[in-house]
Amino acid sequence: MSETAKLSIRLNDNDNVVVARAEIMPGTSIPGENVQTSAPIPRGHKIATRAIAKGETVTKYDQIIGYAMEDIAPGDHVHTHNCEFRMVDRDYQFATDLRDTPMVPEDERRTFEGFVRKNGSVGTRNYIGILTSVNCSATVAKYIADSFNSTGKLADYPNIDGVSAFVHATGCGMADSGDGYANLQRTLWGYARHPNFAGVLIVGLGCEVNQIPFLLDAYGLEINDTFQTMTIQESGGTRKTVDEAIERISAMLEPANAATRSTVPASELTVALQCGGSDAYSGITANPALGNAVDRLVANGGTGILAETPEIYGAEHLLTRRAINAEVGQKLVDRIKWWEDYTARNHGSMDNNPSPGNKAGGLTTILEKSLGAAAKGGTTNLTGVYKYAEPVDTKGFVFMDSPGFDPASITGEVASGANLVCFTTGRGSVYGCKPAPSIKLATNTPMYESMSEDMDINAGKIADGDATIQDVGEEIFDYMLEIASGRQSKSEELGFGDNEFIPWQVGAVM
Repeated sequence: MSETAKLSIRLNDNDNVVVARAEIMPGTSIPGENVQTSAPIPRGHKIATRAIAKGETVTKYDQIIGYAMEDIAPGDHVHTHNCEFRMVDRDYQFATDLRDTPMVPEDERRTFEGFVRKNGSVGTRNYIGILTSVNCSATVAKYIADSFNSTGKLADYPNIDGVSAFVHATGCGMADSGDGYANLQRTLWGYARHPNFAGVLIVGLGCEVNQIPFLLDAYGLEINDTFQTMTIQESGGTRKTVDEAIERISAMLEPANAATRSTVPASELTVALQCGGSDAYSGITANPALGNAVDRLVANGGTGILAETPEIYGAEHLLTRRAINAEVGQKLVDRIKWWEDYTARNHGSMDNNPSPGNKAGGLTTILEKSLGAAAKGGTTNLTGVYKYAEPVDTKGFVFMDSPGFDPASITGEVASGANLVCFTTGRGSVYGCKPAPSIKLATNTPMYESMSEDMDINAGKIADGDATIQDVGEEIFDYMLEIASGRQSKSEELGFGDNEFIPWQVGAVM
């Protein structure tokens, strides 16, 4: 922390708590707040700046984040021992906080070097993907990928980023209709048509519920030289399937390697916005800085996809006000109500978040976490709301329904069309993603320095007083374009991305 940084961070004049920049001992006077700490305050945790009576609201970001479980005195540590979540009625308003986003003229927009596909879509990477219709074909798919990646077969094809198998744990023992089946089909279809693939092979067992022909018919997929399907049963078993698959993919190598990068506008960039292993700094540094970068992307004609519906719970009313119309806003409310019903049916609670790690980092309730998480979406209008893995067909800032489990959420965002991932983390996530490169944004400097091999950008310098949100937002946007143009992110350098494909499972396993 720089010498100019204060001991605490005040986010709004109306708040009755501030956030500790560093570990603070009892009896410490907090400059500018006229209070003295009554207990040890961990870094990132909250300090009461005035008396808060039992039952009174605790406010941060000028929003309610919880309710006092007991009388809280000025200088007290405010956390799970004295602050609790309560269900609140949100005031849903639609299109009441719209903003006129100045768009960058087309001839002045930023650019990156991408792969332009025959259908006009643009990729940031050039993979060949092996998709599986069912878990029963997962091992075979891995054998096929290993035959290329572990044998040096790709050495003569420098423009191919790799041959990757995308395996999962479902596809059978499920209903052939309903939310779970639809999620899986949309996910597979989204990956099958993803612009970061130069070629795709789908491998099934043959007798599963999730039949490949159903997928082809439902989404109009046509077999061609770079899109192939096969099943283990029809091919005659494991070895014959692997041998045949190697031949099919080998035929894709030459055309895939012929793909080259060309200059395209930033409007062709669609970014998945994600946070994981969050802490109290997430909503103060990395998330608003990413939101600033998203504002820049939207102004350049691009798209940012916010997700993790349980982690905007309690903040969704702020997003509905930014919806371009009542129809878009109501779609978001409908997803929230679906989740309330879903958790109730499964004897859960929308307040099962924050996780133990989030709480250790200073996040007390889901309301507090959601207000910080929503900051990733920036300040522009909400132009669309989509189901999990549903194709995003509008530009600007949009929302996609998903669980808060990071790999499942990002899998859906990539299936929806994201060709780049930005992932903020305060505790230190080591997530990576194929076929879309993943950028890691650290919320605090100590974690960034401890895990520098995994972190791409340190947004912690905002809390240190060494940079502004705008400074880091510009840095993130510039870095997005660099990574989209081919520079490897830290997770790519470490080889992440082969085990993070997790379609969201909903419904009974039978």
